[in-house]
Amino acid sequence: MKKIITTALIAGCILFVISYGGLYLGVKFFPGLFVTYNNPLFNSDGSRDVLFYLHAFIISFALSWFWDRFKTLFKGPVVLRGLEFGLVYSLTALLPVMWISFSSLDITLVMVGSWFFYGLAQAIIAGLVFAKVNP
Repeated sequence: MKKIITTALIAGCILFVISYGGLYLGVKFFPGLFVTYNNPLFNSDGSRDVLFYLHAFIISFALSWFWDRFKTLFKGPVVLRGLEFGLVYSLTALLPVMWISFSSLDITLVMVGSWFFYGLAQAIIAGLVFAKVNP
């Protein structure tokens, strides 16, 4: 259990930094994508903002447990294991969530695609951390 928590905290810190750096760069280089977030669907009163900021740690804990449970299925060097882990997670969990989100909410395909690739990148980065720290 200690290994799961340790790797989750390491991955959470890395994802937190990369996520917010990526958000800053995304707004700077793809402002048209972020204009679509000026929608009542995404406006919050601020009472749940902490949940948004904790996202990197929540996903890291879930993925760390998943890694610890199934890491023996991923073979090869660290990079290959991390990449395969990210792809498996994205295809089995993220793709269905993006599908239902797109089909039930008034959001664009570009928005959903960016969420999918963001989640894929998070899972690959976390997989690389897990493969290195908790082989």
